[in-house]
Amino acid sequence: MSTIEQEVADAPAPVSFTEAFLYWLKLGFISFGGPAGQISMMHQELVEKRRWISEHRFLHALNYTMVLPGPEAQQLATYIGWLMHGVWGGIMAGVLFVLPSLFILIALTWVYLAYGNLPTVEGILYGIKPAVTAIVVFAAYRIGSRALKNNILRLMALLAFVAIFALDVPFPYIVLAAGIIGFVGSHYAPEYFRAGGHHAESDKDYGPALIDDDTPVPEHARFKWVRLIMYAFVGLLIWVAVMTALAANYGWEGTLTQMGWFFTKAALVTFGGAYAVLPYVYQGGVEHYAWLSGTQMIDGLALGETTPGPLIMVVAFVGFVGGWTREIFGPELLPLAGAAGAGIATLFTFLPSFLFILLGGPSVEATRHDIKFTAPLTGITAAVVGVILNLAVFFAYHVLWPAGFDASFEWAAMVIGALAFIALFRLKMGIVTVIGICAALGLGYSLLL
Repeated sequence: MSTIEQEVADAPAPVSFTEAFLYWLKLGFISFGGPAGQISMMHQELVEKRRWISEHRFLHALNYTMVLPGPEAQQLATYIGWLMHGVWGGIMAGVLFVLPSLFILIALTWVYLAYGNLPTVEGILYGIKPAVTAIVVFAAYRIGSRALKNNILRLMALLAFVAIFALDVPFPYIVLAAGIIGFVGSHYAPEYFRAGGHHAESDKDYGPALIDDDTPVPEHARFKWVRLIMYAFVGLLIWVAVMTALAANYGWEGTLTQMGWFFTKAALVTFGGAYAVLPYVYQGGVEHYAWLSGTQMIDGLALGETTPGPLIMVVAFVGFVGGWTREIFGPELLPLAGAAGAGIATLFTFLPSFLFILLGGPSVEATRHDIKFTAPLTGITAAVVGVILNLAVFFAYHVLWPAGFDASFEWAAMVIGALAFIALFRLKMGIVTVIGICAALGLGYSLLL
């Protein structure tokens, strides 16, 4: 048997829509560990074991999703689903990546709001909050160690921190300024803005894949102006239809309408992942709209860390609490109001992600190595490090001085937070494990009081 015949014989069988559905559904329930863990899961399953897609094509897709605003792991799933089974395959993969997390978060947030004042729950949350602070600090370190490769980028991170911490500059303006600096820098000092965030390809050979390096691009993935215009029109039509319905029923200033508008803007500035957009969600949800308190925001991040799906699903928590506290359907229907808020927040956060894949996927090859496109991302990522540090400072203040600087300092919370950081940084423990241990420590401490 010739080499070519052997490769054909070894290639995996075509994957049916039903088989793909079952895989994406399973992934939605087990995708813990944040974007790095989720991407690793998909690589292990889709590249190494099932060989649905080659490593080169997998990383090609991943590098594209890194340039986009939005959750890269969810967009990667959407991209692979789209490449395999067209538009409906992409929609299926992206929706199933998010849907289990939405339902789990709705249930957990209901429990949190209905029973959060119980001593046992308070003790668990007491331990989780400093753990979340440590996780955010660790996230800033991880992103910074990769992104801040020179003093120009370090200066941009510092300026971003000062802008949001001391000057209260809105997050979208920081992203815009950093992107402009990166774009200008690509022309005058390109050596400082070369993207370092792309994932390197390994030298392992996993065998022939269903979508291999030399597999022709399927017809549905080829660029066509008619197709691009049609997808853009349908996406815009969905957005306009839902926003119009919300405005007609609740008015432009209604809670659900404002959530739709706010989370649309949030979806377009989520460069750098969920940790980067959290300060913007905090500025809007806590300071501007007062849908929830700063302490509740920390609790929401803790719940988001312990559920499957992208961490940006914390927006569902924000939407649920906002719908509940505003009693948008009256005091008798608080759970329904919360579920509506969570649903609206999720819809408007993820709708652009699907459009980015369906509109931009066919054009990926033309731009992925062009520094004019990657340099703005490099600048934005640098600024994001400073923004995340600001988030860590905000969390630390609320955890260590929950009643303000005039009140007592929470030494126990500081110890738990320090142990959490050591567990993450030195012992390389997983986030869910660290949260579980800290929750037990918080509960134990509360029982001793």
